[in-house]
Amino acid sequence: MNENSTIVVGFILQGIYQQSDLQALLFTAFLIIYIFILTGNTLVFAATVFNRALHTPMYFFLRHLSFLDICFASVTLPHMLMNLLSEKKTISFLGCAMQMFFFIFLGASVCYLLAVMAYDRYLAICHPLHYIRLMTKRACFLLVAGCWLTGLSISLVQTLLLFSLPFCGSDIINHFFCDILPLMKLHCPSFHIIDVERILTAFLVLATTFILILVSYILIIATILKIPLMGGRQKALGTCSSHILSVLVFYGAVMFMYLRPHSHYSDSMDKLLSLTYTVAPAVLNPIIYSLKNKQVKDTLRNMFIERNCSVGT
Repeated sequence: MNENSTIVVGFILQGIYQQSDLQALLFTAFLIIYIFILTGNTLVFAATVFNRALHTPMYFFLRHLSFLDICFASVTLPHMLMNLLSEKKTISFLGCAMQMFFFIFLGASVCYLLAVMAYDRYLAICHPLHYIRLMTKRACFLLVAGCWLTGLSISLVQTLLLFSLPFCGSDIINHFFCDILPLMKLHCPSFHIIDVERILTAFLVLATTFILILVSYILIIATILKIPLMGGRQKALGTCSSHILSVLVFYGAVMFMYLRPHSHYSDSMDKLLSLTYTVAPAVLNPIIYSLKNKQVKDTLRNMFIERNCSVGT
């Protein structure tokens, strides 16, 4: 063990904004955002469950994406809201490890699920005659289970490595949750293996899934261009537009965050990027899939009409 290492029993999270004058405003803003995330994704989840017309592979994957968005946001936002109202912005060693574990677990699962959703669109558009035979209920279940189990395995390795090595010096995390990069700054300088392992893990999760998504859409676009009628092209592309927007929102920030060298680390920039990929997808996905998808939009409208009618009677 490094002679300068210290026994850490907990950490202090400095949060998004350290000045006290905006704490109440930030709490109100993020509370509204969190309520919207819970409400919006729950509605999309319910729409794909209660409408039997949406019991198809595409909406099965969307249901799991909505559930993951709720869980992913719930890993960081509730504790951040609590810290905004608390003078002691602390988190225990075990609490920090658990937060990081679920953050990596759910974040990696989202990446693999987005890749699976791209594969689903590839089969539907490029191989429509074989789609029903290939994308069975069992196949959908195994694909989703694979996303969860792969995310679980990656998170377990990453968390065990990060928290098994000794920390040196400060116990202050300049962030609003226990993220990988801020915690790496607290490790003893000799442990460069963490940075190498972080890059490899990020490449394994982010780069590989993004390449799969990119290849899927290259093949999809090539197939769509062969469709003679413009209406057919627009219909085929319309089934992919919501997923494309979700991918751009999530991957844009997260790839810049974790695939860059450690020397380009910036506390303020990382807080902003972390907020972007932890909050923005969970906020925007219900809006994207409600506005861009007619079946989901019609189902939500019918749910509200039925509820208002039952209340009125």
